Amino acid sequence: QVQLEESGGGSVQAGGSLRLSCLVSGNTYGRNYVGWFRQAPGKEREAVACIYFFRGTTYYSGSLKGRFTISQDNFNNTVDLHLNNLKAEDAAVYYCAAGVTFLHGDACLREDVYNSWGQGTQVTVSS
Repeated sequence: QVQLEESGGGSVQAGGSLRLSCLVSGNTYGRNYVGWFRQAPGKEREAVACIYFFRGTTYYSGSLKGRFTISQDNFNNTVDLHLNNLKAEDAAVYYCAAGVTFLHGDACLREDVYNSWGQGTQVTVSS
């Protein structure tokens, strides 16, 4: 079983930046890929970005590419999400998740391929 713990959320002004971090622990063989998702109040959870552990390949939700960057630190077992030029609509609870299924391409942006989830970290953006 993989455990995930998010950190780095907080309150920031529009145009500012945050770095979210996802610490992956436990049976790390259970993480072929890690994704970041977010859920705003009253909205469904949506994919933000994902990264394949062995290849380091990254994929982004189309509307967020360019402002957000996902990266991994294999030594520290963390997957970071760098949020830049934040907008009011980026305010949400951000979750990281890990999955083990053999996937290709942007399939790691699908929510249903993940079997381990963190508790989430809140991002608030003020104008």
